[in-house]
Amino acid sequence: MTMTLQTIHPVDTTPIVASPGSEDLDPLWRAIVDESRARGNDIHLPISFAYAERLCDAYPDADALVVRVAILLHDTGWARVDESRIISEGFAGDWRKADVRFEHERHGCDIAREVLPPLGFEDEFVTRVTAIIDGHDTRPESRSIEDSLVRDADRLWRFTPAGIALASGWFGLTPAEYVRRLRVEIVPELLTQAAVEMAEAELARSEALLKTEQLS
Repeated sequence: MTMTLQTIHPVDTTPIVASPGSEDLDPLWRAIVDESRARGNDIHLPISFAYAERLCDAYPDADALVVRVAILLHDTGWARVDESRIISEGFAGDWRKADVRFEHERHGCDIAREVLPPLGFEDEFVTRVTAIIDGHDTRPESRSIEDSLVRDADRLWRFTPAGIALASGWFGLTPAEYVRRLRVEIVPELLTQAAVEMAEAELARSEALLKTEQLS
């Protein structure tokens, strides 16, 4: 059984917004514009990034730059997967073990190795980032606090109205069906106390806003 990582620091559970002072990574965002157009990444990545920054505030022992860069790049590899296979294989059947899941991780590592060195990131840093990207969907265990924060940020965006709107369509579910799935399957997968608190607060807001009780 996975232990939940506790925190003694305040946990911000207010509606997610962009953190002030995040412009330091703007050159990296601009370097992955093409990759942001696949599978809703232009919505998924910024929201997950904002959650990653909040998680770093709750766990200041983590290397925040590694977390922020890894979450920014983690799903860019979908841009190099045949789009017709992303939904048909990546969100159907035993989707967690689908080949396209492993493919997008490998491609994401390739993209990280392509875009980070020209922006001044050292090889050792790139290796730490790719170690998180490689397996973020398919490896059953987290290997570091940074890995855990990236995994939780990757899941937290699903609890927002935007995440529910996109992901429910990918899985062929109604929003009401999808929020039930979030509560039963995804909340127990979260690795940190802070993420659980954020998820529960955001899910309650989304259920009320989307009237999932009435439209179930």
